[in-house]
Amino acid sequence: MAELKTRPTGASVKTFLDGIKDPEQRADCRKLAALMKRVTGSPPKMWGPGMIGFGSYHYKYDSGREGDWFLAGFAPRASNISVYVMSGFDGYEALMSRLGKHKTGKACLYVKRLADIDLKVLEQLTKRSVAHMKRSRKGP
Repeated sequence: MAELKTRPTGASVKTFLDGIKDPEQRADCRKLAALMKRVTGSPPKMWGPGMIGFGSYHYKYDSGREGDWFLAGFAPRASNISVYVMSGFDGYEALMSRLGKHKTGKACLYVKRLADIDLKVLEQLTKRSVAHMKRSRKGP
């Protein structure tokens, strides 16, 4: 069975954030890191070369595949910031409808700038997602 390649590393989150070229995205990522640290109660860690994760949990699929993943996280990308929160909890759709300008993927939100979204709604999404992940142990 293939192992998940994205794992926590010993790389410096500060150095990674300082290296983001776009000053607005760098400021957004610092703000997002503070929000996720506050919500999860966990310090940020680099996961692979470009993802910042907070907390962790162990999951196991019915197929037998298992691994570890972060409870919440994000990754700055060239055209947006990928914010990793899970769906599937009560109230998810209602919160998403109030979030602001975003796109969605399987387990992440894509936002161009934090100014485009309601940070209080993002905080609630993150809190509820983390609680849901702790209960369900679903994988990434």
